[in-house]
Amino acid sequence: MTGFTAREPRYRGRFAPSPTGRLHFGSLLAAVGSYLDARAAGGEWLLRIEDVDEPRSVAGAADDIRHTLAALGFAWDGELLVQSRRKDRYRAALERLQASGDAYPCACSRSEIAAAAVAEAVDGGLVYPGTCRNGLPAGRSARAWRLRVPAAPIAFADRVQGPQSQDLEREVGDFVLLRADGLFAYQLAVVVDDAEQGVNAIVRGADLLASTPRQIWLQQRLGVATPSYAHLPVATAGGQKLSKQTRAPAVDPAGGSALLATVLAFLGQPLPADAARLPLPEFWQWAIAHWAMARVPAVRTLALD
Repeated sequence: MTGFTAREPRYRGRFAPSPTGRLHFGSLLAAVGSYLDARAAGGEWLLRIEDVDEPRSVAGAADDIRHTLAALGFAWDGELLVQSRRKDRYRAALERLQASGDAYPCACSRSEIAAAAVAEAVDGGLVYPGTCRNGLPAGRSARAWRLRVPAAPIAFADRVQGPQSQDLEREVGDFVLLRADGLFAYQLAVVVDDAEQGVNAIVRGADLLASTPRQIWLQQRLGVATPSYAHLPVATAGGQKLSKQTRAPAVDPAGGSALLATVLAFLGQPLPADAARLPLPEFWQWAIAHWAMARVPAVRTLALD
């Protein structure tokens, strides 16, 4: 279901950190924004560890993220969901798509795609040229499985960024569901998880905005509901997104309310008097009562002063 009201008992937000490092300011933005949006609506906030790309996971990172969130006063609902334990669910979804003809085997290597691709994809990759769409070339075997995309644009209304539209055929191409290394793709895993957890509102960073049309199309092919989406501006420093790759420092939970006040200000929210010195329970109570998604800057990136 899309949208929500403050009394909607089925509203569920989610925060899904990737355990490839410690929690940094950029990921804390998504945590705070999604948490406040869920709590202000009287809904649940779910925590999920997105470690489907197991080779990139850092030992102990997931525990560190949970401890940091707890120390900052976050409280999640229900059991923690860990993607690496749910491969049977992803395989079942893939088998449904294979049976319906929506998914097909692909023999292409990266070098072959690079040689045949005619355009760059919206996420910086290459638009898949459709080489195996009508069957594997003679003498070739499957390396991966892809999802057929439509010729018509996928459109949705983002609660922060406004109306969005993407032509999957021109801007992405048929995308991977099962990788050549045997790992399930992020797009498939998150759609399956959101559906099974009953998530109906997603708040995350605008760096994932380009992925949303793929997820909506996959939801449609699996016959599951499409949540509402809100993509918050991504924090940058020195012109670069704050991330593990840019060596963004981990947040120190000892910063408490002062750290959370910095996040609120970045998201365009008002601050209580003496925000930095408030006990965490009082800070969260005030922030939830005054949260308004409409105040979040409608930009994809925002420099952190």
